[in-house]
Amino acid sequence: MSNPIHERIEQMVASYPIILFMKGTPDAPQCGFSSRVAMVLKDHGKPFASFDVLSDPDIRQGIKDYAQWPTIPQLYIKGEFVGGSDIVSEMYISGELQTMLNEAAAEGE
Repeated sequence: MSNPIHERIEQMVASYPIILFMKGTPDAPQCGFSSRVAMVLKDHGKPFASFDVLSDPDIRQGIKDYAQWPTIPQLYIKGEFVGGSDIVSEMYISGELQTMLNEAAAEGE
């Protein structure tokens, strides 16, 4: 049985090399965790898409079910779920995230 919310999420994830599902927008985040991930991505300097889950309750719950991850924000790179705020922060500190972002941005150009 198909799930129309998951299909919408899949389409968004497939449409952008880097997409962040967050509370608010990168320029006006609505929670500290979303702010942290948006800041990391902005610091990297490559373009990324974002989706404000507060604007759509179906996506807000659906993204949690889709990734089987209970919290927001959620970062996807090249169609794959990377993680939330803590994981993204750890990957940024280790340098692993920058490599993934560079590869995704190069493919998106």
